[in-house]
Amino acid sequence: MDYPGNLFVVSAPSGAGKSSLVKALLELDSHVQPSVSHTTRAPRGQEKHGREYFFVSEQEFDAMVAANGFVEWANVHGRRYGTSRKAIEERVALGADVVLEIDYQGALQIKQAFVNAVLIFILPPSWEELRSRLERRGEDAADVIDLRLKNAEEEMAQAGKFDFVIINEVFERALFDLKTIVHAQRLKYAAQRRARADTFESLNIP
Repeated sequence: MDYPGNLFVVSAPSGAGKSSLVKALLELDSHVQPSVSHTTRAPRGQEKHGREYFFVSEQEFDAMVAANGFVEWANVHGRRYGTSRKAIEERVALGADVVLEIDYQGALQIKQAFVNAVLIFILPPSWEELRSRLERRGEDAADVIDLRLKNAEEEMAQAGKFDFVIINEVFERALFDLKTIVHAQRLKYAAQRRARADTFESLNIP
């Protein structure tokens, strides 16, 4: 279906800075709204239910899968994450721009369900910097960091399937790149035609 709002899907290996970039974008652009995913993992740090994620039990997640409540869901690092189709459709139908943070598997599934979705992949500048960021985060044991780095190799190999790629070497530059993608998408013919249908009609533009 065609919606007046835009859907931006951001993916990255763990430690590349995806969440920090999306958080900064949301603070700068009030027209962009976050899509809150469901997950079976436990909250980290200051995360709150309904803000960063909907934290649910394995049984609750199973029930949503059975009810076809997810447009996509995946098992990531031993925990499951899912995106509610209804939540996205309601927001973009009202003209909001929605940004969604998910793994590459989910991003590719989203693209199948929402053909106008814009897929953005965040890369670290190097393997050494990625490991350093994971270690500085101080949240994971050494074996978990090794697993995340192993998974990162598979994840980054999928970057070619995305519409845009941002290398997060300098945070401010990467944020500028992300803002540029969002703004440029709003100016595309199809997006402007959806968002400003009345203007196009008044100008007799098909």
